[in-house]
Amino acid sequence: MKRIILITGGQRSGKSSYAEKLALSLSPTPVYIATSRIWDEEFRQRVIKHQERRGSEWTNIEEEKELSRHQVKDNVVLIDCVTLWCTNFFFDLDADVEAALQAVKQEFDNFIQQNATFIFVTNEIGSGAVSENAIQRRFTDLQGWMNQYIASKADQVYLMVSGIPVPIK
Repeated sequence: MKRIILITGGQRSGKSSYAEKLALSLSPTPVYIATSRIWDEEFRQRVIKHQERRGSEWTNIEEEKELSRHQVKDNVVLIDCVTLWCTNFFFDLDADVEAALQAVKQEFDNFIQQNATFIFVTNEIGSGAVSENAIQRRFTDLQGWMNQYIASKADQVYLMVSGIPVPIK
């Protein structure tokens, strides 16, 4: 049976570690799909920290955009994270919010056709001040709309606050 779980929250709110614990509670051998691109050395170190946290029980997949290329039927799958996934579409489509949103939604819809438990991790980036930077404002719009889209399809949604999962849906 297909199940979608969305875990959202601010930076360093505990989203990824909670999602990993949840995935391991649901399966002894979950799948981890990392959506990040390595932009610089600081980001490479962040990725390494995430990788080191995962043990041999995980099947690790690095996939920047085309999640649906991977067959994950009957598995528990953690996708970390929607923000980086959206970033890849956004910049590859020259910051065209509508084109990026359409592409990410289509890829999401294709991916979740599989019978699996999906745990999506995302950032809640629109909670602060409105950015003076036009590109940042457009990306925040994209991210917010995609978060809403996933949440509308999700069976469960959690907001992470200071390491505490707060059930929203």
